[in-house]
Amino acid sequence: MKQFFIKDAASQENQVITSSFLVSAKQIKPKKSGEIYLALTLCDRSGQIDAKMWDNVNDAVDRFEQDDFVKVRGLINKYSSRYQLTIHKLRRMEDAEIEYSDYLPKTNKDIDELWRTLAAYVASFSNDYLKMLLEAFMGDPQIAEAYRQAPAAKSLHHAFIGGLLEHVVSLMKLCDTVASLYPQINRDLLLAGAFLHDIGKIYELNYQRSFSYTTKGQLLGHMIIELEMLHEKIALVPGFPAELKVLIEHLIISHHGRYEFGSPKLPMFPEALMLHYLDDLDSKMESMRAHFERDPEAEWSGYNSSLGRTLLNSEKILGKLAAPEQPGESTAEPEVNELKVAAGEP
Repeated sequence: MKQFFIKDAASQENQVITSSFLVSAKQIKPKKSGEIYLALTLCDRSGQIDAKMWDNVNDAVDRFEQDDFVKVRGLINKYSSRYQLTIHKLRRMEDAEIEYSDYLPKTNKDIDELWRTLAAYVASFSNDYLKMLLEAFMGDPQIAEAYRQAPAAKSLHHAFIGGLLEHVVSLMKLCDTVASLYPQINRDLLLAGAFLHDIGKIYELNYQRSFSYTTKGQLLGHMIIELEMLHEKIALVPGFPAELKVLIEHLIISHHGRYEFGSPKLPMFPEALMLHYLDDLDSKMESMRAHFERDPEAEWSGYNSSLGRTLLNSEKILGKLAAPEQPGESTAEPEVNELKVAAGEP
C-alpha cells in the first residue's frame, strides 16, 4: 500500500522517501558535462511533483516510459519555493503492484448526489424539447457513466475524476442564480448550454491511467465531438425545432468566448455570452483553489501558468486580522488582589 503522498512533502522535507508514482511527463536532458539527466513529473491522487534523476541515468532511462508507474527512492527538498524529488533509485512497477485509486485525483464530492442535482435541474425545465434532449443524454448508459467519471480538463481546471460533473453542477447553479437577475435570459436554454458545453470531453480525454488526449480528441477537439453527439440525440426527439438546434450549436461552439481561446465563433446572443463568462468564472475559481491547495502554507503562490500571474491567498491575510477590541473592553487578566476581594478574602 502506498504510504507517502505528494501532499505530505512539507512534512518530509530533507528526508529520503520510498514511494510509487505515475509518470505524467518524462524528458531526457543534457547536463553541462554532456551527460544526460532525467526530468520527470510524478503524480499521485494528491497532486504532482517535479523530479530529477542525476546519477545512474543510463541504467534507468529505458526501463520506463511516460504513463508508466514507478517505484522510487529519493530526497524531498525545496527549490525556488517548490518541493521537488531528487531520485536515487527507480524501477518500473508491475501491474499486480498497482492500486489505481492511489494515483488519479478524484472529486471529494458525492458523485451520486451531484448526478441527482443535475437530474433535478433537467426535470425543472419548462421547455419540453430541451428537457427530452438532455434526458436522452442522461438516459444513455455509456454517456452517463463517462459523464460521472471524466475530468473537466487535462490540467487547467477540475482535472480530477468526477471533475466534469462537479464543474457542470457548479455552473448550473451559477446559471440558475444569475439568469434570475436578467429577464431577457431564457433559463432553460442557458442551462442546456451548461449541460452540453463540455460533454465531448468524455471522448476527448483519456482518464484510465493518466489524463491525456485520445486520438479523436487530438484530431477533432471536444466541440466537434459535442456537435456529433448533439445531432445524434436530437434525432431521437420528434419535431425538435431547427431554430432551437442552431441556438444550441452556437452555445457549444462559442463558449470559449474568444478566437484566441479556440472559439470558432464569438458569443452572439445573451445566453451564449452569459454561458461563456460563467464557465470562465467557475474554471478560474477552481484553478485558484487547486493552486492554493498545492502550497497551503504560503500567502503568495508560485506562478500560475493558466492565469498568467502569481496569486495571493487572501484567506491567509484575513485570518491574521483580529477582531477590533471594543471601547472599554480589556483582554488582560484581572489582578490577583482584585480576585481576592471578589472572593471575600482580606
